Amino acid sequence: MVTTSFDHPLLPNVHNDEEYPNSAHQVSNDSWFQVGIVLSTGINSAFALGYAGLIMVPLSWVGGVVGLILSSAISLYASTLIAKLHEYGGRRHIRYRDLAGFMYGQTAYSLVWALQFANLFLINTGFVILGGQALKAFYVLFRDDHQMKLPHFIAVAGFACVLFAIAIPHLSALRIWLGFSTFFSLVYICIVIALSLKDGLEAPPRDYSIPGTKNTKIWATIGAAANLVFAYNTGMLPELQATVRKPVVNNMIKALHFQFTLGVIPMHAVTYIGYWAYGSSASSYLLNNVSGPIWLKGMANIAAFLQAIIALHIFASPTYEFLDTKYGVTGSALACKNLAFRIIVRGGYIAITAFLSALLPFLGDFMNLTGAISTFPLTFILPNHMYIVAKRRKLSFLKKSWHWLNIIFFSCIAAAAFVAALRFITVDSKTYHVFADL
Repeated sequence: MVTTSFDHPLLPNVHNDEEYPNSAHQVSNDSWFQVGIVLSTGINSAFALGYAGLIMVPLSWVGGVVGLILSSAISLYASTLIAKLHEYGGRRHIRYRDLAGFMYGQTAYSLVWALQFANLFLINTGFVILGGQALKAFYVLFRDDHQMKLPHFIAVAGFACVLFAIAIPHLSALRIWLGFSTFFSLVYICIVIALSLKDGLEAPPRDYSIPGTKNTKIWATIGAAANLVFAYNTGMLPELQATVRKPVVNNMIKALHFQFTLGVIPMHAVTYIGYWAYGSSASSYLLNNVSGPIWLKGMANIAAFLQAIIALHIFASPTYEFLDTKYGVTGSALACKNLAFRIIVRGGYIAITAFLSALLPFLGDFMNLTGAISTFPLTFILPNHMYIVAKRRKLSFLKKSWHWLNIIFFSCIAAAAFVAALRFITVDSKTYHVFADL
């Protein structure tokens, strides 16, 4: 048995022979395919409708295509590193912060949890904004009277997310909803691809030059780098791996290979075709660019709205698990006390998220900030350092140097992306008032 000086009240079994710490949610329950679908849901969420404008426009063809492919390969590599550490020290680490605490101590536990919470909260904020944008786009198709503003639609999206969070007690309970999520993703991606192809074939030659002054191009490129990382990574890989059946590491690697092969194809397709069709005018929500039958565009917007609700629940699950475990939520999910707990606690969490979404509805800026402040550290910096710590006696000097190079490089990129994200938010905040109707 491996012992450590790390201890935490949420991990009462850390010094005994239990295989993993206490959790109010299910562990070792799901197939690798189900987890692969969860991972692919994140990649092909409605955020994918923005990458033509947020990644391709600032980087153009060469930078965008090469960046997406390289980011995919690097993300798979880093994710594999963290997946292999899931059973480090002779026990399973079902939360990212558990692994950090086991390896580094209490301070690392708290820091990683803070980074992860910030990452998931910002992602959830983005999903509420997406849901609101999709609803507004649907409304405008049929009634463009400006009576309903974006903050109103964000409030509706937030309420729908609360209802879903109350109904689905934990991540493994999604099951059939993952099928719906995949269906909704295919609906809006296929519609956008079809309409973009039609528009591209009918349109005159497009402008693919990178817009802006030299200074703004530099900042936009840095922001796009953060979006490249955001596109592929969840920041909650150990939490997803906790749901996988044994053999845990092998099954998780299968899920990752599924995610980065078949799972990434729709996202790449809609990104490249959207940029080809609209060039530098591609927006951060591609459904705002396409032309075609109103009923078809309406279907795509509703599909994007519904998928955002399911995807938000996935990224909110670590927060829900923390709260359910801390307050001892046990027994039937339909028990009155458990229903009341979810209504009050999860409802409150999403209400705060929705309020912030309506207050500052700058979707692209939140993607930049999320990539900089938490996705870079959780996805690239920490996994490489953890791997050095775990395998220090087995790694050659060359391999150690490689991992340290990754740590230094991505730390610099994260710092630059953070400054760029703050700059974008500051500029947009001056341009638009709070509760803006974008």
